[in-house]
Amino acid sequence: MFNFFLIFTICCILGIIFCIFSQKKHKVKVHSFILLISVTFIAGCTAEPPAKKPTETDNVQKADELKQEKAQENGSNQTAETEINIEQQSAVKPILIPAVVTRVIDGDTIEINMNGKTEVVRLLLVDTPETKHPAKPVQPFGLEASNFAKATLTRKQVGIEIDISERDNYGRLLAYLWIGDKMFNEMLLEKALARVAYIYPPNTKYVDQFRSIQEKAQKQALGIWSLENYSSEEGFETDGQTAEGPSNESKTPGTGSCKIKGNISSSGEKIYHVSGSQHYDITKAEEMFCTEEEAEAAGYRASKR
Repeated sequence: MFNFFLIFTICCILGIIFCIFSQKKHKVKVHSFILLISVTFIAGCTAEPPAKKPTETDNVQKADELKQEKAQENGSNQTAETEINIEQQSAVKPILIPAVVTRVIDGDTIEINMNGKTEVVRLLLVDTPETKHPAKPVQPFGLEASNFAKATLTRKQVGIEIDISERDNYGRLLAYLWIGDKMFNEMLLEKALARVAYIYPPNTKYVDQFRSIQEKAQKQALGIWSLENYSSEEGFETDGQTAEGPSNESKTPGTGSCKIKGNISSSGEKIYHVSGSQHYDITKAEEMFCTEEEAEAAGYRASKR
């Protein structure tokens, strides 16, 4: 707008000058003025307007745009870092203690040699049907679970993964058992030879994963899930009786046909005494067992006398 009024004013002034000097004697001067007018007019039309100075609003808007760009960049970086962290966590392998399986007691209880020491291991978060319970008959799929464990684990090199709590009330080692890159606890659930059970915090690392595997077996009605109302959260139903889990097993001393006495010494060592041994008659039984295998599975060792 400023350039337009300036050009208009110059043209008016030059027009007046043109009228004054319109006589012949001033013809040359007139031509010069006309040339000057033309140059001035062209220059005014082609001249660029002065650069607009940024206002405070423009500065604020630009600052906001820069902040948004920076926030987007930071967000992208955080997303990338999160993805990396997830990948790193999924790639983290559990810490495994090497061991050799020396004996399979039943589907969910085994004996191992670890660091030169014999240990009885109770598999975490799974329960197989009973095969050696003194008060219950062999339950459906109990032998299948036990035989599968024997075929898979006997004399094999395995990895023992401990959760938070290391032992149960019987002194048995509580663990997830790995053979190669496969967890045996999961294998029992996949073959529907065990149910998810004995979920006692803080040993719950894989409980959601185990439940997911169990649900697949249930939908396919495999193994223990092929028998109606046989397996439930309470245990395995046999003749209307619910099988109790190993963490709750106990036998009243002096009752029933089980004659092997389980005693805990003053030092906390668990020892079992069979009928006819030197200290059998004077031994006070905390628990009674029907077989030596059952006593050993509960963490007891045989008396040396």
